[in-house]
Amino acid sequence: MSDDTAILTPQKPAPEPGTPHYGGVADNVSGHTVTSGIPVVPPGAQNGPFGPGATDGPTGPHTPPKLPEPDTSDAPAARAPKKKGRNKLALVGGGVIVLAGGVYGAGLLMAHSDVPKGTTVLGVDIGGGTRDEAVKKLSDAFDKQVDKPLKLSVDGKTVSLAPDKAGLQFDMQQTVSKAATSDYNPVSVIGALFGNHRVVDPVMPTDEEKLHAALEEASGGSGSVTEGTVSFKSGKAVAVYGKAGKGIDVAGSTTAVEEAYRNQVETGTSTPVKVATTTRQPTVTNAEVDRFMKEFAQPAMANKVTVQTDAAHSIPFGALSLPKILGVKAVDGKLVDTYDLKALKVAYGATFDGVQINGASGKRDVLPEDVASALRKALRGKSAAERVVTIDTNPS
Repeated sequence: MSDDTAILTPQKPAPEPGTPHYGGVADNVSGHTVTSGIPVVPPGAQNGPFGPGATDGPTGPHTPPKLPEPDTSDAPAARAPKKKGRNKLALVGGGVIVLAGGVYGAGLLMAHSDVPKGTTVLGVDIGGGTRDEAVKKLSDAFDKQVDKPLKLSVDGKTVSLAPDKAGLQFDMQQTVSKAATSDYNPVSVIGALFGNHRVVDPVMPTDEEKLHAALEEASGGSGSVTEGTVSFKSGKAVAVYGKAGKGIDVAGSTTAVEEAYRNQVETGTSTPVKVATTTRQPTVTNAEVDRFMKEFAQPAMANKVTVQTDAAHSIPFGALSLPKILGVKAVDGKLVDTYDLKALKVAYGATFDGVQINGASGKRDVLPEDVASALRKALRGKSAAERVVTIDTNPS
């Protein structure tokens, strides 16, 4: 017999109902427990709360006891599934950043020059090289335009304005210095890599004082204002009094002239620019004309004068020659006498040939300036002696 087989002790037959031991404990040879280990139900257990004959307990349907809830406090929390979409976005974003950084670096490398690549001034590309190369490009493109006279339309008349005399200029050196400033803006750097242009304004400084003076002069030659002056005709001085009229509004025309100059430099065309006009009074008053007539013009034409270096070298000037030599101009509202040196040289001809003046740098010939200086003094002389002036050939 194997160990897995229960050993059963012979039992007495169970008593029949109605016998004395029915329902009681029979005398069994074996104990209450068979060798299989199953206990025998004690007497009366059938009448207990859970027995078939129980009457003290509840008579309703049996509800099994509630089992305790399982303790899940120590159980590892279930991990949320990874969101693959976020990972993809992160990878794409990182790739874009790396790519942009690479393009930016390439742009910096290609723009490594004095003047960044793609830099333009007035439509001319000056980038990608040295400063000297950029200046040359500007010079080649605009040299013909920068000194071209401007045309001004003044009250229906057209006059010319020379840029250099009017204080207008295109400073190419300063323009290139301005353009040579590095631009590390990513938009500019990457844009230059793909052919975008960086526009730099030209440096065009204006000398306001010279421009105003030039406009004043142009106004006198184009407007209807008559300036006071004195003319020399037919051996006598003639007073000319000024009259009010239309002229250039200097303050109101400055900006228009500056813009016209820039446009002319950029395009090469010189369309007349209409400037503002205003009613102007003559700058030389009647009183100033009278003063000049009394102090210079009338005495100058009253009698002849003589200029000499010595008795052997002298020449007279009178009513026939002086009108060709003398002139008048206004300076800050005052009239001053002027001398035409070419006409003066023609007038004295070979009079002073061979005469030497001991100048600071050595001996030299008599010049028209020497004769004009002596003539100016003689024309103001009141006596006959004062109207003869000798040129000093040995000035100290």
